[in-house]
Amino acid sequence: MSESVSGDSYAECQATANWLLSRTEVCPIVAIVCGSGLGGLAEILKDPQVFSYSEIPNFPQSTVHGHAGMLVFGTLKGKACVCMQGRFHLYEGYPIQKITLPMRVFKLLGVETVVLTNAAGGLNQDFKVGDVMIIKDHINMPGFAGNNPLVGPNDERFGVRFPCMSDAYDRELQQLAFDVASDLGFSDFLREGVYCVLGGPTFETVAECRMLHKLGADAVGMSTVHEVIVARHAGMRCFALSLISNRAVMDYDSKEKANHEEVLETGRLRAKQLENLVSNLVARLKPKNNTGE
Repeated sequence: MSESVSGDSYAECQATANWLLSRTEVCPIVAIVCGSGLGGLAEILKDPQVFSYSEIPNFPQSTVHGHAGMLVFGTLKGKACVCMQGRFHLYEGYPIQKITLPMRVFKLLGVETVVLTNAAGGLNQDFKVGDVMIIKDHINMPGFAGNNPLVGPNDERFGVRFPCMSDAYDRELQQLAFDVASDLGFSDFLREGVYCVLGGPTFETVAECRMLHKLGADAVGMSTVHEVIVARHAGMRCFALSLISNRAVMDYDSKEKANHEEVLETGRLRAKQLENLVSNLVARLKPKNNTGE
């Protein structure tokens, strides 16, 4: 296969995976991606081995406050994990294939399940700040304009040319999360809904929020969907949740304004419970069935 314009070739991903495998004994089966203010998830891994993104070959650098820029290997509830403490976004200026390169590296490391978290604005008027939304589906707005991470030559070693996305978010894992939340007493702030991704970095206008809500979106953010598309293309299971960190402004008379500090503060307040939820979810994960994916 010829190398794509983004440089996101199989050889590049394999070189990155080999570099990591030569430096860690951990063979992760679960990958966790930490969203804004949620990097504490990485700190609960046992026997952590930490790599700065700046030292990993071919990795982009995280440029956003609240994203540490560390790849952490370790174990969580006895399961080998790798955790991204900070992710990459379209608004940082990276090609969309570069943003999602870690997903393909995870596949080559042996990861079966990807757990993604993000901070999002609540469009659903029943949602409160601090609620946690299990993502059941997404709306990929950049994709409508052709900005999809799978654009370009398809490498069959990763996945098929036209991957199905009607099952992007694993339904068994969604149910497991509800069960875990019930056991932990978290049901009162757990929701489910549709996540809409935009390019950012601007927060949405009132008209945009109203439009997205009418389209069926319950929350809006600037990440996650691109990673899920690439992870599913490569046959990994995906589970994702949004921390509702602010209410989207839907009224012209409102004095509220979305801001990044509010996002980080909400993350700090809910962090321990999210760590508890994710770690118990990981503990109860069963090995992926050999379904031919």
